[in-house]
Amino acid sequence: MEWIESLLRDDSVARSVMLLSAVIALGILSGKIKIGGISLGITFVLFVGICFGHFGFGMHDEVLHFFKEFGLILFVYSIGMQVGPGFFASFRKGGVTLNMLATGVVFLGVLVTLALHFVTGLSVPTMVGILSGAVTNTPGLGAAQQAYFDIHGTVDNTIATGYAVAYPLGVVGIILAIISLRFIFGIDLNREAKRLEAENDTHAGEARPISLLVRNPAIFGKSIGELAALMAPRDFVLSRIWYNHSQNIELVSADTVLHENDRIFVITTENDVEFVKTFVGEELPMERKQWIRPESQFISRRILVTKSNLNGKQLGELKLRKLYGINITRINRSGVDLVASPHLTLQVGDRVNVVGTESAIANVEKVLGNSMRRLNEPNLIPIFLGIALGIFVGSIPFTVPGIPQPVKLGLAGGPLIIAILVSRFGYKYKLVTYTTMSANLMLRETGITIFLACVGVGAGDGFVDTIVHGGGLAWIGYGFVITTVPLWIIGIIARRFYKLNYFTLMGLLAGSMTDPPALAYSNSTAGNDAPAVGYATVYPLTMFLRVLTAQLMILLFA
Repeated sequence: MEWIESLLRDDSVARSVMLLSAVIALGILSGKIKIGGISLGITFVLFVGICFGHFGFGMHDEVLHFFKEFGLILFVYSIGMQVGPGFFASFRKGGVTLNMLATGVVFLGVLVTLALHFVTGLSVPTMVGILSGAVTNTPGLGAAQQAYFDIHGTVDNTIATGYAVAYPLGVVGIILAIISLRFIFGIDLNREAKRLEAENDTHAGEARPISLLVRNPAIFGKSIGELAALMAPRDFVLSRIWYNHSQNIELVSADTVLHENDRIFVITTENDVEFVKTFVGEELPMERKQWIRPESQFISRRILVTKSNLNGKQLGELKLRKLYGINITRINRSGVDLVASPHLTLQVGDRVNVVGTESAIANVEKVLGNSMRRLNEPNLIPIFLGIALGIFVGSIPFTVPGIPQPVKLGLAGGPLIIAILVSRFGYKYKLVTYTTMSANLMLRETGITIFLACVGVGAGDGFVDTIVHGGGLAWIGYGFVITTVPLWIIGIIARRFYKLNYFTLMGLLAGSMTDPPALAYSNSTAGNDAPAVGYATVYPLTMFLRVLTAQLMILLFA
């Protein structure tokens, strides 16, 4: 049995991997336990790691440092790949207001943290750890630890300890703040639901189908091509036509001529729908299924774009209507229907809605790919090239006035920024950055669990002494203040001055803390997708700011 003793005693790579695996497995299993309907999820890996470290199950410092940093890189890069496609779009439309309010939550949290630092005399690294736990933001913890290591060449375990003691009440505090705002303003959920139904501006850029009757004399005898020129630059697609005094429904082409009282099926945007209706004639109360008769030879099918050579090409370049006699009405990207205008740029993973005959659609499938197997194959080259570039960018020092030493984005900031840019603009350089949700989730969860396990094991030695004798109990109170005060202030401002719908406000506050349990509570309370939309709108910018501010606080004040 000497080999067992050797495995458990020797400071080997095999023992380190076995230890991390045990910590992660037990942490994930324990994280499924719910108290009051709330669970800590994979964050419980941190607490299991602390227990192992407290009882002497440590690792060699260099091995621990490698695993921790590698896990952090995988995590933040996959986060960037996830939020990148919607990062810049989140600033458009109503997203500007939501992101401005979320930014207020972030910076108010920083100000409250610094105020507590000056009042209590607690070190800034410890306060940054408490801040990261109070706002339930693990990338901020990683960024702070990495920035501290870059400056001092050592690890400050109080950063992880502060995070660990503040995190549980941080999860609860976010939900309590959301609930308290409901009672402060006396919000009636049924009234909020009716108000939400009356708001239509949140989908102004998405595709909307309408049926129209041609009544404008100015377009009688005009072809579809001439009509498109007259209505430029409006976004719309004419899909099918039902000629007056005829039972035949036909697909339109650029040469199709419009006559009085013809009925046409149009896909346009919420922004352009009133213009299109006014220009053509009047809207008809027809359902979409009425445009495909049972005896019709036309069918509608969604085809996946899976050929990498189409990545970054404009839809009009393919000339699919001219070559195959089909119509493309909508393109679904990440769950959102877009108008299939000729200038729309295709990306691998898009779902194209095609209307035509069975044989024509079969030909279009060959052009676009439509291979789920191809989508399921991981595109590893862009991932690892992006990670390498992210580490390179994160290592570049640059001088900022007022900061005594050069600043670096680090292993958290560099890969995050590059991942956002690659996932958003990579198609322009023919990079296939599409990754299935399951693959991204696997990469992300693997990275974060490895990181949390390493942080916990490293912080375990001395954790109990810090709590009992080092003022750790007071840290819990500091964390609760950091959690709730910014949420109450911004929540009151958002509701009183911006008249924000409560369901959207719940998603905004959960997203400003990047907290999935708070989002789950908000979704179950609302019974609609408004909290999820608000959460997704502010999540990318908030995640970026949490990482950036954690590093800056260490660089400026540590």
